[in-house]
Amino acid sequence: MQIPVINASGHPLPEYQTAHAAGLDLRAHLEEPVTLAPLERALIPTGLSLEIPVGYEAQVRPRSGLAVKHGIGIVNSPGTIDADYRGEVRVLLVNLSNEPFVVRDGERIAQLVVARHETITWEPVETLSETQRGTGGYGSTGVG
Repeated sequence: MQIPVINASGHPLPEYQTAHAAGLDLRAHLEEPVTLAPLERALIPTGLSLEIPVGYEAQVRPRSGLAVKHGIGIVNSPGTIDADYRGEVRVLLVNLSNEPFVVRDGERIAQLVVARHETITWEPVETLSETQRGTGGYGSTGVG
């Protein structure tokens, strides 16, 4: 699949890091470093604008290495880039650690996964089909 992209960052376009990776790494596009204090969040620009095909979305997800090593996540994970959005892709990073974290220009900060989605229509009904689980919610399937 080809996706039109404007790259105003001066960094390489996002790449898959391995042959079978689902996500492409997004890089920060910053004029100066951004320091995230513990529990602080910041919207980090990437310098990329995309034209996602209709019927697809681009999901912005955390990088596992940043999460495990530094406690860095994404507040609205996964963030969704819709097919009709043409603005810059930005990543809402959050520092969930006890130490400040510095985001630098060109640093890989998130992953981008392009996925197909369906458009639904609602079918109002009076009842739903029965299942073994039924209406059991959080924790209803037991421990372990």
